[in-house]
Formats: sequence, C-alpha cells, structure tokens
Amino acid sequence: MQKKYRPNVAAVILSSSYPFKCEILVAKRVDMDDIWQFPQGGIDEGESPKQALKRELKEEIGTDKFDFLEEYPEWLSYDFPANASKRFYPFDGQTQKYFLVRLKNGASINLKTEHPEFSEYKFVDINKALEGINHFKKPIYDKVLSYFKEKGYF
Repeated sequence: MQKKYRPNVAAVILSSSYPFKCEILVAKRVDMDDIWQFPQGGIDEGESPKQALKRELKEEIGTDKFDFLEEYPEWLSYDFPANASKRFYPFDGQTQKYFLVRLKNGASINLKTEHPEFSEYKFVDINKALEGINHFKKPIYDKVLSYFKEKGYF
C-alpha cells in the first residue's frame, strides 16, 4: 500500500539582524513536552507553497513580515512516529517544502494567536540550532541547514 503524505511548508527564520548576527528561530510546541521546532503548516487547496508559508507564519508566530531568501530545491518527506497522535489521519506523514526567510526590521513575534501552537520561542546561533532539537525531524533539519550553508547564507 502506498503511503499518503500531507503537503506542508516549513521555515528556517533568520532574525532581522541577519547577516550581522546569524540566528534562527525555534519555537516550543504547546502540545508536546520540550519539543522545539521550526514553524510549519499544511498547504490549503489552491495555495502555492509561498502563499501557504505566509499564511502559516501569520497564524503560528503572528507575523507575515519577512523576505524570502531561498527555497530548498526538493520536497522532503517523513513518516509520523508510531506513537504520534492520529491528528492528521489519513496521512502517514508529511512532505515538506522548506524556505529560508529573514524577518523584516520591526517585525514582531506574537505567539498568542487564535490557535496557539507554540508556548515560547528563541533565536539560536545557527551553529547551535540543532542542539535543542530532540525529535524525529532532526535529520531533515540538518539536511536543510547544511544546504543553506552550502549556498552561502551562513
């Protein structure tokens, strides 16, 4: 049986002080213990990945004030762990398009959105970004960050 993947977008978000300071945003999920991740979300019917990212960041971190810098060239898929909730049933996992974005000067993060997904956020040095990631997406994060690094962004 072929697996079904939910189309999704994800963002590596550089602070507005980039390129002088190379820090990215990670956020702590409200529904899991000590899980930090990059903001991400599903693509709605008729949306382009870029449109979905703009909407998702507004919904999740309260801002759509950012500039697109780069796009990971492929879709990356992962399976949900066996112990994950069936929240996304009938999907077996997600296939994601990753973007590198930079917050605009004056953009502010607001996690108190209509349906909060994160309880806190922080900007971490790009070289330490994976240290606090302790879940099954870590290999994908490593792949994406390595690609953006190879492209000369950090």
